[in-house]
Amino acid sequence: MAKVSKKIQTRRERIEKVLPILKKLYPTAKCSLDHSSPLELLVATILSAQCTDDRVNIVTKSLFKKYRSAKDYAAVKQEVLEKDIQSTGFFRNKAKSIRAMAQSLIDLHGGKVPDTMEQLVELGGVGRKTANVVLGNAFDKNIGVVVDTHVTRVSNRLDLTDHESDAVKIEQDLMQIVPQEDWTIFSHLLIFHGRQICNARNPKCDKCPLLPYCPAGQQIMRERNEQD
Repeated sequence: MAKVSKKIQTRRERIEKVLPILKKLYPTAKCSLDHSSPLELLVATILSAQCTDDRVNIVTKSLFKKYRSAKDYAAVKQEVLEKDIQSTGFFRNKAKSIRAMAQSLIDLHGGKVPDTMEQLVELGGVGRKTANVVLGNAFDKNIGVVVDTHVTRVSNRLDLTDHESDAVKIEQDLMQIVPQEDWTIFSHLLIFHGRQICNARNPKCDKCPLLPYCPAGQQIMRERNEQD
């Protein structure tokens, strides 16, 4: 068995401390994107780039009634789909990605969303992050860790990664220290925590139960105390 570095061991011990706290703090943590099928989640995840989940859910409420299959998305004209999703931002690129994804599903999988990382990332408009969301939440497969802005921020503050912004490398760091059965829920927990307590500009460190295990939070509190 390969020897584990001291840094990884320290981070694993930190995960052992913070994971139960997060699970108790956010017992209902789950995917915030409304969906009732793998295809709907795939579309919603593409729309969620640079957009709030709340806004995506507003848009998909009518979108999912209008488009019910990969064939529907592949057949719609670019400008029509753009108009349907315009309020999510970056709508031209998102419409292209959705239509390309749908055509790939038809060409490669008979219109059905596959359940492996390799097959998902082969689809037009689908990257590893989107594939992780679908695998973890539509198929209950812990293949990887979804790394969004909240996960990036909280992971850095807790010193769980050596990488400030590279999502792929952050994911690799987290996969070494978080138990695989918790990979999907871990992302949801950090997202909930990032939204409610560990905000980007003004984190509520004084109210955070993770403070004893958070190097960045302890530094922030020291600086605040010095200013008082």
